[in-house]
Amino acid sequence: MVSRRTLLQAGGAALAAGGPGVLLPGRADAAGHGAASRQLPSFGRPTRLDVADVSSLHGDDQLLLTTLQGVVNRRRPRLYFTFDPSGADLRWLPGTGASVTLHDHALDLVGRYRGETRGAVLHDPAVPDSVNVATTLAGLENAVVATAAQAREHRLRTVVDLRGRFDAGDVVATYRWQLDHLFPRCARTLLAGLPPTRTVGVEGVRWREVAREAVRVRDASNRRVRTFDLGAELSGGDGVYLRFQDSFGDDGWGASVGSVRVTADDGRVVAAFAPGTAAEAPYLFDGSGSSVGAAGNRFCDGGGSFVYRFTPPAGTRGLTAEVDLWNQFLVSATTTAPTRSEPFPYFRDYAVASRAMVLWLPPSGGTGLLLDEVFGRVEPTTPYAGWFSDDVAGEWGGVDRASRHGVHVVPADFYMNGTVHAGVPAKIPRTVPPRPKAALRNRVHLTFTVGEGDNIQYCQRRMRTIWDDPERGRVPVNWTVSPLLADIGPALLAYYRNTATENDLLIAGPSGAGYTYPGSWPREALDAYTALTGRYLRRTGMDLVYAYNPRNATGDGWVPIDERVARSYRKNTPVRGIIQSWETGDLQARPAGIPVIGNFFPPGKAAGYRDALLRHIEGWDGAAPLFVACAINAWSWTPTDIAELHDSLGEPFEVVRGDTFFDLYDAHLRSGRAGTDGRT
Repeated sequence: MVSRRTLLQAGGAALAAGGPGVLLPGRADAAGHGAASRQLPSFGRPTRLDVADVSSLHGDDQLLLTTLQGVVNRRRPRLYFTFDPSGADLRWLPGTGASVTLHDHALDLVGRYRGETRGAVLHDPAVPDSVNVATTLAGLENAVVATAAQAREHRLRTVVDLRGRFDAGDVVATYRWQLDHLFPRCARTLLAGLPPTRTVGVEGVRWREVAREAVRVRDASNRRVRTFDLGAELSGGDGVYLRFQDSFGDDGWGASVGSVRVTADDGRVVAAFAPGTAAEAPYLFDGSGSSVGAAGNRFCDGGGSFVYRFTPPAGTRGLTAEVDLWNQFLVSATTTAPTRSEPFPYFRDYAVASRAMVLWLPPSGGTGLLLDEVFGRVEPTTPYAGWFSDDVAGEWGGVDRASRHGVHVVPADFYMNGTVHAGVPAKIPRTVPPRPKAALRNRVHLTFTVGEGDNIQYCQRRMRTIWDDPERGRVPVNWTVSPLLADIGPALLAYYRNTATENDLLIAGPSGAGYTYPGSWPREALDAYTALTGRYLRRTGMDLVYAYNPRNATGDGWVPIDERVARSYRKNTPVRGIIQSWETGDLQARPAGIPVIGNFFPPGKAAGYRDALLRHIEGWDGAAPLFVACAINAWSWTPTDIAELHDSLGEPFEVVRGDTFFDLYDAHLRSGRAGTDGRT
């Protein structure tokens, strides 16, 4: 589910003002939207694009090209890169309206556009976070980010050399230097949160399955210490790699590890640690697809994984791992390093063109305190575009920290060619297809909502894939999208609106104009966020919001939207109702007169979902209407799956579009027939 540097004096005044071609917040765009409506900058309309495929290039080369793209496209969008061999980036290219020149060798474009840069900022391969500092500097210096070898190869003069400047072990000091020395000259209208590196899979790795949980277990009832024989991995290679995955990738309850102890055949202890501790660090080869839980466990869900590496002593003939393990685990082993680290290149064109400060600070401990300081230096409603580290825990902690400072999040770390898409003119219809009629009856009224729409890279990629499913339109479905696409991808948003059927309703993803927890916002700043949301909802023709709120004190649920938050939405937005992330479906209320319902989000696919729905309504006697807002997993479901679920439901269920659902639900609440849980 899961997300973000340096203007030097030359050209500083012009850069702060936006420079040629830059439409920063506060300046009207081609459609006449000015300071009051534009959150994210545009860099002009693309009319001619040089297009090249970069999908097979190393991360160093992709980093060089995307930072070049940011410098070049700031003046006028002319570079467009395709990152996905499946063609996801090409699908949107015709909609730009630009003439296209295809190039077989993407790196040739460095020479073609070298004259528009001042040279290269050299990052330090030994210090991963220097990639982010170099990106900030590239935006401020009109430079690209490169290694020393790349600079020599492409005849780029060195503008700034960051090698030896920072200590790889002191992330806080690296970003403290950036905050103190670079942020004063950066644009204050955008922060960017991007991982400095990415993990790339190595082809040809052969894994041996060690253990698998074949039953769905989500309550830790199978927790115990399991012993694994790793002797088969002593035959060669550069170590023993032990990988943990989710044996069922569709319901979010993957492998969870509480402790690891590895011993050799002679009794020597090779490793012994608990996750999240300093003792774990030497053995955690790749933890990027996992999180550390509050109980001190490391876990991964869905497509995530984590890998430990152990180096047995010379002469070891037997190796045993004892692992405290539970939930839906899949454990496998190999002797080959399964991944390598490369620079993370995505979204850097937009960060460079915007002159945003780029950072990657885990939202806990000392890095979390520095993140607080960064958020405290910008005005309320400043967007933080990108993401956070530490997977789910990082999301909750990062979004909550941002919310407490009046900063909202735009998940964008994999959004490609943003400098081009932001400038494509498109008229976004404000009207929606007429609603099929429905009456309030003593039935179970359902509405299906596909999540993840706040994530603009999802809107660009995964959503387009499932939107093209031929079964879409057969069943009423609410599709969450980001209203901020009106700035950073207007043609994308217009495409969805123009190709929607009468059963497709676009609604705002959490929690309006940017992902945030409104209950965490400072009292004096909340109205600024809901007013911003109101402007974007009116501009895009949306009147329903899917919302999140902070986690509760125990961390196992959410705080319901209260009167204060609802009053602000009511005063400043046109919302007719709010679906709140809740999962158990037992929240129904009408604070400040706005109908709020918590979603119902059981795991599994159609058959399991249907069974969970039947259990959910067991206490309903049919004497009054019942309302259930059903959440749909955007990453594992398709419209075909939704149609299968719909077809498996008979009486007493009725599936309706979200706007119809809330009209009926509000009428029911106003009738006084609903109890505290919405049942009579």
